[in-house]
Amino acid sequence: MSCRSEQVFITMSERNVNGLPGATHNNLKTCSEGSVLSFHNICYRVKVKSGFLFCGKTVEKEILAGINGIMRPGLNAILGPTGGGKSSLLDILAARKDPRGLSGDVLINGGPRPANFKCISGYVVQVDVVMGTLTVRENLQFSAALRLPTTMDSREKNERIDKIIKELGLDKVADSKVTMSRQGRTIIFSIHQPRYSIFKLFDSLTLLASGRLMFHGPAQEALGYFETAAKDLAEAPKRDTSVVKRLAEFYISSSFFRDSQAELDQLLEVPQKKNTAFNEVTYATSFFHQLRWVSKRSFKNLLGNPQVSVAQIIITIFLALVVGTIFYGLTNDPAGIQNRAGVLFFLTTNQCFSSVSAVELFVVEKKLFIHEYISGYYRVSSYFFGKLLSDLLPMRMLPGIIFTCITYFMLGLKPVVTSFFIMMFTLMMVAYTASSMSLAIAAGQSVVSIATLLLTISFVFMMIFSGLLVNLRTVVPWLSWLKYFSIPRYGYAALQHNEFLGLNFCPGLNFTTNDTCSYAICTGEEFLANQGIDTSPWGLWQNHVALACMIVIFLTIAYLKLRFLKKYS
Repeated sequence: MSCRSEQVFITMSERNVNGLPGATHNNLKTCSEGSVLSFHNICYRVKVKSGFLFCGKTVEKEILAGINGIMRPGLNAILGPTGGGKSSLLDILAARKDPRGLSGDVLINGGPRPANFKCISGYVVQVDVVMGTLTVRENLQFSAALRLPTTMDSREKNERIDKIIKELGLDKVADSKVTMSRQGRTIIFSIHQPRYSIFKLFDSLTLLASGRLMFHGPAQEALGYFETAAKDLAEAPKRDTSVVKRLAEFYISSSFFRDSQAELDQLLEVPQKKNTAFNEVTYATSFFHQLRWVSKRSFKNLLGNPQVSVAQIIITIFLALVVGTIFYGLTNDPAGIQNRAGVLFFLTTNQCFSSVSAVELFVVEKKLFIHEYISGYYRVSSYFFGKLLSDLLPMRMLPGIIFTCITYFMLGLKPVVTSFFIMMFTLMMVAYTASSMSLAIAAGQSVVSIATLLLTISFVFMMIFSGLLVNLRTVVPWLSWLKYFSIPRYGYAALQHNEFLGLNFCPGLNFTTNDTCSYAICTGEEFLANQGIDTSPWGLWQNHVALACMIVIFLTIAYLKLRFLKKYS
């Protein structure tokens, strides 16, 4: 037997705080008695492709056809075979289906679902979409902090959390019973082939097959109904019609259908307002409150799963020591020019490729983000900036600091304090820019490997136009514009400007006596001029400005991809 644990909970009351639409003081009593959810003429079609690639055709497939029903306080079961439309109906009732291809009305107590419907209802999916590094209590605290109004004090929130833990038997009391349906809540769920001991707990039964309604009414009367249906079908003249269609026709002619339609018609007589459940979401908490809790949870997740962070720090220290050993004690001679150019190029490209791990920031938590967003936990902006503050900023800052502190003195770079911090700042800016590009590519992706492949190919092309592998002044004009999109180029140019300016690579040469030198390059200024790098102060800082602009552009792209990500199935 298989059992889908997808459930929708309609709370027994709504709080009207902070201007949120919901229950007022006058109708609080009505809400406390339980919510009645009704659905009227629900039809749902999806477009599917058939055939091969370019020869394929797009056709509409009917998932649900004219479904009507009422879900009252209690256990409301939706049964049916695989592909019968159970999950689709459940998602529609919970406002989790793409409204395109959907028609019909879903009402709560005779009115449309309010804008804060997703904050006052709950949805339990079949798979786990919780933060694995947090405890059950911490996950519930996160939900309570974002979905309950800020006017509710911490004591009351904790009391609710304790109550839920006790009701679900998560306090190590294995035999405790869950009786939420007896506390005025309307619970709707889909389930496959329940045991009779479970079936007896159902208050209402909705049976679907091939997108059609076979039965909708009290669960305890279902057995008698189908006995009557079986006799009627057996006695009726044989027709070339499927059993499913005949059962659907029998239900339409039954008293259950007539009683249900009469009640549904009464509900439709109530003046209707615009249903805002799909196109508008009202949140129980402010942007900054959500930002604080998302950041707090991300920090806990980072501390609870430190393997990746520790490994990154260890690898960074190891690489810094290796680089420092290979290029140890750079000299001020022609060989020193080559070694300086080589090590600065390595530091820049290493910051780019080490930022590839940032692609997992949104991809791994995609399902969790979608579930929490459509459940009304937080805004997209709160989640986006929360992840940046708690994960991206600290994890991309450390490699630049570690590399600078270890390699700068081992290499014997320019002994100037400002040059030391400029190098550190430059490496951090390169890492942030590369990470922002990673997020722009990965946001909305479902597979990490695809995003990683695209990012790696992009960095390889950027390396070509960084300024070491080819002199950028010699690139043909119709390709030279590509250098402006190279992240390593800006970091490499800034590091060269910071290091080479003021260095003398011909120590035996006396410039005051106009001595001649047999070397092609004697000063750092000559090297920079040969590379086409402006030696003025703006020649240094223009690279950081360019990197900052790229960060803003990439983060904007990443945010927009998250904002317009398809969040409904």
